[in-house]
Amino acid sequence: MKSLVMAALLSASASMAFAAEKYTLDSSHSQVVFSYEHLGFSTTYGMFSGFEGEIMFDQDSPANSSVSVSMPTKSMFTGWEKRDSHFMADDFFGATDEDVITFSSTSIKVTGDDTAMITGDLTMNDVTKSVVLDAKLNQVADHPIAGKPWVGFNATATLLRSDFGVGKFAPHVSDEVKVVISLEAAKAE
Repeated sequence: MKSLVMAALLSASASMAFAAEKYTLDSSHSQVVFSYEHLGFSTTYGMFSGFEGEIMFDQDSPANSSVSVSMPTKSMFTGWEKRDSHFMADDFFGATDEDVITFSSTSIKVTGDDTAMITGDLTMNDVTKSVVLDAKLNQVADHPIAGKPWVGFNATATLLRSDFGVGKFAPHVSDEVKVVISLEAAKAE
């Protein structure tokens, strides 16, 4: 009897694991935009692009989904070349061409019909911290041009630069960084 129960549990676990479908990020339509206050005078904006990653998406049970992404640290763009260079220098990231920023979800708590809190490990500047993304599912549909299933999400978070070893000039340049993420992903073949 125990072996039948164990077999049923393993079978149920296996079917749950296969309920999530793999989606690959569309790098051309995925960005991370960030902003911070500069000396109380202005808000400065920047972005990262060049994502790679995947979403294991379970539309029927979103809590069983997961996300894993990475982007080159040097893909940061703020609109001013000297600022970008300074951010990549030793005062902040000390970045090389090989440095990447990664996020891997550890849990998803569904909060509404199309919203969830995604907790995960963010690794930046060789520091890993748990962060929570306030996420919204924008749409699940066939892409009108690609002709295959597509999914889109937005998410927000607030980070402290100092948590990741890039807190130079805080609090004059705000330690708090607001992050807005928008991404699209195509169903993998």
